[in-house]
Amino acid sequence: MTRLSVNVNKVALLRNSRPLDIPNVEHVARLALDAGAQGITVHPRPDARHIRQTDVVTLLQLVRSRGVEYNIEGNPFHQFLDIVRRALPDQCTLVPDAPGAATSDHGWNQARDAERLRPMIAQIKALGIRVSLFMNADPPAMAMARDIGADRVELYTEPYARAFGTVGQEATLSLYRKAAEAATRSGLGINAGHDLNRNNLPLFLSSVPGVLEVSIGHALISDAIEFGMISTVALYLAAIRQGGST
Repeated sequence: MTRLSVNVNKVALLRNSRPLDIPNVEHVARLALDAGAQGITVHPRPDARHIRQTDVVTLLQLVRSRGVEYNIEGNPFHQFLDIVRRALPDQCTLVPDAPGAATSDHGWNQARDAERLRPMIAQIKALGIRVSLFMNADPPAMAMARDIGADRVELYTEPYARAFGTVGQEATLSLYRKAAEAATRSGLGINAGHDLNRNNLPLFLSSVPGVLEVSIGHALISDAIEFGMISTVALYLAAIRQGGST
């Protein structure tokens, strides 16, 4: 069954809008785990506009006490490795976002970035951390990701989310399916994330083979405003089960 890792960045973004610890990021993460989420994801950025380094440490203590996975995302060229060395998460997802980017909006360009990434990946893996690369659904790029040392790829799913329910849906899903198959042939594990929600998730999982983990933040936290965190996580776990049974 695909695992659900809850990204709590948007909780931290709301908290940071006032000089108070409301909402409390650790408490929300605890609720998500209480509801059955199998991991927590954070994406600290250089300007600390949402997740702060103190959050990284606090959440590390929580996930270790629960025995669940901790996934830290970020660009390795922006003082990110210092955070990784201190936290030693289970998984490090490398993302090519610029320091001022509102959100991640593309995967790595292997032709341009491979040789810069190779030593970074080696450093992280030497710490005993699994490395996932944030990638577009580009089947030929999967083998290159493996060649430079990645253990997994996280398929960037915003193009699928935009195509969902449109005439382009099937063609887009076909591309993701081919990328996943290429990743599997290359010996890579497959994660997925970005703009997945409880409506489009079942179809994606039933159409794209071998997805081990989905990392979901924006949609899940938005749904939690309406349904509450515990009920929302239950809805997403149900969507994952639906995708696995179709």
